Amino acid sequence: MELDINEIKKILPHRYPFLLIDAVEEYEPGKFARARKCVSADEPFFQGHFPDYPVMPGVLIIEALAQTGAVALLSLPENKGKIALFGGIRNARFRQQVKPGDVLTLNCELVRMHGPVGIGQAEARVNGKLCCNAELSFAIMDPVS
Repeated sequence: MELDINEIKKILPHRYPFLLIDAVEEYEPGKFARARKCVSADEPFFQGHFPDYPVMPGVLIIEALAQTGAVALLSLPENKGKIALFGGIRNARFRQQVKPGDVLTLNCELVRMHGPVGIGQAEARVNGKLCCNAELSFAIMDPVS
């Protein structure tokens, strides 16, 4: 199953400039998601990180991974309309810089669920090379208006 940006927006509440995935290449609700982020030189964060040596901030790579995991969680029918908040980040490692022109492949496999709390094993790659990996925890909740 594949999702384009409009279908992603039906699942995730994030919007530009903070929606950090462009497409979901494959997913299974409640199990995993694989997404893609095409890193453009026009990204707003490159204006300050760093103007003469643009590198995608590691925290935004982690956020893109979390959004990928959130697609897997929030695509379950019982989670429709809910949001996924970070519960924690463990063992994050940044192994390669991500620069304009790179295409990030983002994978998040949900390995445990206990009620509204889930744990995902996540990794980001460029051209098959590992850029970042981490264990992410999520909490599913109804949005408060």
